[in-house]
Amino acid sequence: MSRLTITLDDDLHRALKEASARQGRSIGKLIEESLHLRGIKPTEDARALVERARSHAGLSESEALEVADSEVRQARQTQ
Repeated sequence: MSRLTITLDDDLHRALKEASARQGRSIGKLIEESLHLRGIKPTEDARALVERARSHAGLSESEALEVADSEVRQARQTQ
């Protein structure tokens, strides 16, 4: 597993520590879950998702990737 050092605002760091203690989970686990909720996933997970969607929708690989790319862009613009 990789390690990462980040710089946070003191108030945000304090809130993160409090949430960690309150939920009984590590700060790293909370950050990891937050990244997943924001749609940040390993490439192989994203590829598998596109492949499943493609097979269910009857799209070619390039059509499925185009749809997925469009959806990701749209979701990121609304956040």
